[in-house]
Amino acid sequence: MRTLSHNQFVAAKPHASLTTGEVIRMLRELKGWTQIELAEHSGISATNISLLENGKVDIGKKRAEQLAKAFDIHPAIIMFPEYEVAEIKKAA
Repeated sequence: MRTLSHNQFVAAKPHASLTTGEVIRMLRELKGWTQIELAEHSGISATNISLLENGKVDIGKKRAEQLAKAFDIHPAIIMFPEYEVAEIKKAA
């Protein structure tokens, strides 16, 4: 068996990127919340939570801030998931 040194390893490239809706769903599920519970914590209706999670409506700054406050995270984690993968992984 061949042994590799530390500097010979190459970081794996991500195979899939997360959408904003997937991030919202993932964070909600990590909290163990239903859409109704997230609605109570964020002040966004459960209907709109569903629409956001399924990519039927755009997030917008105000909603991102409301959700971020509910999850106790920075809004960028929700609005720009492709740039905040490391932060999302920390939340998991």
